Amino acid sequence: MTGFRTLSSGLRALRPAAFGADPAGARMRRIRNSPNFADGVFQNPESARTRPDGSMVEFAKVYFRSEERAHRSPAGTVPVHATTLADLAGPAATGLRLTWMGHSSVLAEIDGHRVLFDPVWGERCSPFAFAGPRRLHPVPLPLAELGPVDVVVISHDHYDHLDMPTIKALGGTDAVFAVPLGVGAHLEHWGVPEGRIRELDWNESTRVGGITLTATPARHFCGRGLRNTQHTLWASWVAQGEAHRIYHSGDTGYFQGFKEIGAAHGPFDATMIQIGAYSDFWPDIHMTPQEGMRSHLDLQGGRPAGVMLPIHWGTFNLATHAWSDPGEGTLAAARAVGARVALPRPGEPFEPTAETVPSEPWWRGAARAPKGGWPAFEEAVADTPGDIADGSTEDTGEPEAVPAG
Repeated sequence: MTGFRTLSSGLRALRPAAFGADPAGARMRRIRNSPNFADGVFQNPESARTRPDGSMVEFAKVYFRSEERAHRSPAGTVPVHATTLADLAGPAATGLRLTWMGHSSVLAEIDGHRVLFDPVWGERCSPFAFAGPRRLHPVPLPLAELGPVDVVVISHDHYDHLDMPTIKALGGTDAVFAVPLGVGAHLEHWGVPEGRIRELDWNESTRVGGITLTATPARHFCGRGLRNTQHTLWASWVAQGEAHRIYHSGDTGYFQGFKEIGAAHGPFDATMIQIGAYSDFWPDIHMTPQEGMRSHLDLQGGRPAGVMLPIHWGTFNLATHAWSDPGEGTLAAARAVGARVALPRPGEPFEPTAETVPSEPWWRGAARAPKGGWPAFEEAVADTPGDIADGSTEDTGEPEAVPAG
């Protein structure tokens, strides 16, 4: 038996630190007692296929088709807002300010507190420095210049949402970490003190300063290492301050639970909704822009209230759809239902409850134009408002495509 133990220890030693750690001990006992854990794994609120539909051969044909590959990356320089500490130093005039840093990373300044969602400052969303999806634009400002953060919120443990170097850097600050059940094992493995980790199951809340954070359901999956044990939960999040409340979707497929989340915690001043890295190959775990807008309406009680900020796009090439498609699709979906949507450049702060929010299709200057050119802004509409609001999945002309986490 000694030889086997030595071999096992040797294999563990070869495991990259970025893989994190599997839950064990009291943490694993809590996981097993979760109402969302059954048959040895966490369960989705609605059935979901977490592996690509169809054959890998078919997927490879689509993914490597040369005429489409060119459109999956920007043709020019992505116009990043040169965020400075001065941009973020003063308090938000309205009490709520959001700064999208790219992909799903958002700094939310809410009622005097600073909440950082899914911070990924790494060059690649990968366990390896030499391989994996690479940034399509630089981070808007260095992490050290972001200023103090009260709480870091993680939606799940995929590499494009949980970045080891970023977590290690933030672990050296006074920030509290709010994470789904099981994810704390990764953070402790990387040196974050146990006392600064709040680990929540769905529908559990924690209070950090004047902010109440609630982990809410999402339809996705988890995993970082070679063994995908599904022992870490995924979540969306509600952050409620004294005067404002916001929602971050994390990664999720569309599901009826958005209505329940909205009824329990909404309406929201702003929703941050995943609208990129979607695909016909995995329709259950990521949303198209049309589904993202439908979820926004569900969260707002069926009305186009508040502001929707599209996230999970523009920074990494994780899909087979064109780089500009999520932005164009969001424009169309918002126009169709009369919803207010914010379209900031990465790093551009804005206040969702202010009179105006960024609304120009900035990506067009960096993207490859479609055949026939860009549609006029006022013509960028889906078929009818009903196509989104009533839950129809009829095609609205938006090409669909692929996620990696």
